[in-house]
Amino acid sequence: MDLLDRDACYRALQTRDARFDGRLFVGVTSTGIYCRPICPARTASFKNCRFYASAAAAQEEGFRPCLRCRPETAPDLASWNGTSSTVSRALALIADGGLDGGEAGVDALAERLGVGGRQLRRLFKQHLGASPIAVEQTRRVLFAKQLLQETRMPMAEVALASGFGSVRRFNETFHDLFHRPPRELRRKAQTELPEGSVAEAGVTLRLRYRPPYDWPAMLAYLEARAIDGVEQVAAGSYRRTVAHEGRLGTVEVRHEPARDNLVVTVRFPSVKALPAILARVRRVFDVGADIEAIGAHLSRDPFLAPLLAQRPGLRAPGGWDGFELAVRAILGQQVTVVAARRLAGQLVALCGEPLPAPASLHARLTRAFPSAEQVARADLGALGMPSARRASLKALAEAALADPHLFRPSGTVEEAIARLRAIRGVGEWTAQYIALRALRETDAFPASDIALLRGAANGAGERPTPEDLLQRAEPWRPWRAYAAQHLWAADAAGARPRESPLLVDLPSPSIDRTTAHAPRESVMGEAMPAHRDGTAAPKRRSQRRRPVMAEALSPLMDSTTLPKGTRVPPEARHG
Repeated sequence: MDLLDRDACYRALQTRDARFDGRLFVGVTSTGIYCRPICPARTASFKNCRFYASAAAAQEEGFRPCLRCRPETAPDLASWNGTSSTVSRALALIADGGLDGGEAGVDALAERLGVGGRQLRRLFKQHLGASPIAVEQTRRVLFAKQLLQETRMPMAEVALASGFGSVRRFNETFHDLFHRPPRELRRKAQTELPEGSVAEAGVTLRLRYRPPYDWPAMLAYLEARAIDGVEQVAAGSYRRTVAHEGRLGTVEVRHEPARDNLVVTVRFPSVKALPAILARVRRVFDVGADIEAIGAHLSRDPFLAPLLAQRPGLRAPGGWDGFELAVRAILGQQVTVVAARRLAGQLVALCGEPLPAPASLHARLTRAFPSAEQVARADLGALGMPSARRASLKALAEAALADPHLFRPSGTVEEAIARLRAIRGVGEWTAQYIALRALRETDAFPASDIALLRGAANGAGERPTPEDLLQRAEPWRPWRAYAAQHLWAADAAGARPRESPLLVDLPSPSIDRTTAHAPRESVMGEAMPAHRDGTAAPKRRSQRRRPVMAEALSPLMDSTTLPKGTRVPPEARHG
């Protein structure tokens, strides 16, 4: 399957245009090799070039990866990004091992996505030029090749980590593809580590991203939410504990801006967990975002354009684990960031599993975040928070145990929101936030968030209502999550974008039962609805008798947005 216009693709190849790196791959019929458009090798003749939407499509056509430009290190991008949410969700599931069952797993994967197996295969062919199985097999081969060329892992552990059932199958695949044994792909100066030593020595790999990347903003986001014992931000790097299939370890991520890389060091007792851990790192640090394409789309809006110009490399951080993210959201309701972090630390100390001494080289990483089973079994009475919120945590843990796929992409974003909202204590805001951070839904948009409303205020300081903001955000699809990130960043910086004629005529928001309950600053650093389930709390008699002055509200609302005498429940106050 050829991608885009052949002439345009060939021009990109001739000029080695880095903007196309990760977007297309070129197969050269005279050599049988496929390359990235930035390959330093001599440019092949136009008649010998075939252009593909993915490495899997080129490999399925019989081309083998180039040893010079190393397609496995290309940014995780594709020209279809933003055009097929089903393909995007499917790839996220494949990265988490969703196709380990082979061809039979395609139908199961399609069922989780709410489509038929034939429809999923058709979508993959349309957008990637390859079948789901071919995509999974290519992912496995390229990851093995990266391990061979960037680490000193023993061959048997490379085979195991990259998902091959046996060393024999691993060797056969590389012989068929590269016409040489895998050991010959390793740099001659490298010596293998002894088997079983990887967990202690660690595995260091590089994840390529598409610049620009606002690393200080990403670190600031993570540092503000770092849970004692679980996470640490120090010396320009991020560290955290890792729990996977009953085993514990650590991961460290640092920035290598000169090479547009994130450097990831994993120390974990099972090499089989490497793909899953790296997939989580990609999710948290939003490595696969095509920031240039997203920025070009959102900059069409005159209101957003100056925000994107101020922060061109801003990413939408993800959650390390869906259950962990949802717990943080509930703990952060109606309290400050500091209080929410303290509660999360108490929860970890209460039921988080301690890390074995050899598992971490960092003294501050001591425990793993508790699993759903551990939270469900724990006595949460020691946590200093209302009983209703403790009940919400229990309900969340029970829901996660009942549905292991609760926090994984499946179906449409609307279906995911509905599924999450069925959990006690999870309202519209929390569900949208989980979809944005944990499910990585690029179009999730918590429109009732007061910080978003503040960030979307016009030059006169007038804020839109949630309904107006939703309507205003329609042209931002399918990248509303990134628009939200820019609005949050503008609000946190106290910046007021230049007056936009598109918003200046919006009416001042009226205060009613659905909007008067002012959110408080959450553990995420954005605002949350004040009521634990995201809805307006019913008024009590005492509240009806006693007006609350606007000055008593959280700083998330100010007196310019509230008519005099507005009655606001205690949930919306500091306290």
